[in-house]
Amino acid sequence: MQKRSLILIIAGVIAAGATMAAEDELMSRAQALFKPIPEQPPEMEGNPSTPAKVALGKMLFFEPRLSKSNTISCNSCHLVGLGGTDMLETSVGHRWQMGGRNSPTVLNAVFNTAQFWDGRAEDLAQQAGGPLVNPVEMATTHENAVNMLKGIPGYQPFFEEAFPEAEDAINIDNIQDAIALFEATLITPNAPFDQYLKGDADALSDEQKTGLELFVNRGCASCHSGINLGGDQYQPFGVVEKPGANFLPPEDKGRFAVTESASDEYVFKVPSLRNIALTPPYFHSGKAWDLKQAVAIMGSAQLGAELNDEEVDSITAFLHSLTGEQPRVEYPILPPSTADTPRPNLEIDR
Repeated sequence: MQKRSLILIIAGVIAAGATMAAEDELMSRAQALFKPIPEQPPEMEGNPSTPAKVALGKMLFFEPRLSKSNTISCNSCHLVGLGGTDMLETSVGHRWQMGGRNSPTVLNAVFNTAQFWDGRAEDLAQQAGGPLVNPVEMATTHENAVNMLKGIPGYQPFFEEAFPEAEDAINIDNIQDAIALFEATLITPNAPFDQYLKGDADALSDEQKTGLELFVNRGCASCHSGINLGGDQYQPFGVVEKPGANFLPPEDKGRFAVTESASDEYVFKVPSLRNIALTPPYFHSGKAWDLKQAVAIMGSAQLGAELNDEEVDSITAFLHSLTGEQPRVEYPILPPSTADTPRPNLEIDR
C-alpha cells in the first residue's frame, strides 16, 4: 500500500513537472514573438516631445473647428473613451457622408509601421493631415485649417509655447506634429497579456493560455506579432479563401490604390489586435460585429483552417487578454471663437 502511494506521488510530481515545463515553453515562445506595451510612449524621430506640444496636440485632437462644418474633430472617429474608434461600420463625415472603411483605433497606433488600412501615411503626423482634406471626412483644406486657428486668438500663445523657434508657429506641419505627439500618448500598457509576457504565469486563465497556444500553433502569430500583435506588415485579405463580398467589398482594392501594383490588390495593413475586444465592428469593411465570427473568418480566409467552436472560444478568450489600461484624458478647454473667426460651412440643403 505504501509502495503504491509512493508511486502515485511520484507520478503526480512528474505530471506537475511536465505541466510546468509546457507552460514555461509556451511563455518562452510568446516572449519571442510578442513584446509588452511600454509604460511610456516612444520618441518620434524628427518630432521631439515636450509637454507644451502634447498639450497643444490634445486641444487640436478635440478641436471641431478644424473641420469645414466646425462639427467634426479627430475624436469624432477615434473616440478615446470607446477604444479609440467610433463603433460604426464606416465613419460619418461631412454632410453625413459615410466613409469607405472602418475607422482604425488610435490607441497604440504609434507602434504601427504605417497608418490607414492601406498604409498611405508613413507616420501619425502625416496621418493627422489626411482627414482634414478628405471631402468625406473633415472636408477642409490645410490652408483653411491654418486660417481657422489663426482666427482664434487664444491659440497663438499655445503654438508659440509649443514651437518657440518658429517665426510663424501656426502652420500645417506644426498642427500635424502636435496632434501626432498627443496621439502617441494614447497607449494601453499592463494588459493581462503584457503581465504574462513579463513573467506572471497567472496573468492568463487556463482558457486564455489554450487560446494563446492555438493562436501561435495555428499560424495567427505569423501576421499578428510584435508589440501591437499586428500593424507591422501588409497581407491579402483572403490568403487561402476569399471571404464573402460583404466582408471584402470588390470595389475596395486596398493598397493597390497607393502602389498601383497588381500584387497589392486586396492587400491591407494587418490590424493591431490590442484592445480588440473593445473595438467592434471588425475588418476594413466593418462588417463583422462578433469577435468570434471574426476569428472564424480569419481562420478560414487566412489560414485555411476550419476552427471548431471550442477553438474559436479559446482564441477569443486570449484576445480579451489584450485589453490594456485605457488612457484617461481630461477634455481640454478650447479657446473661444471671436467675431473675426471664420464661420462654419455646413453645406446643408435647406
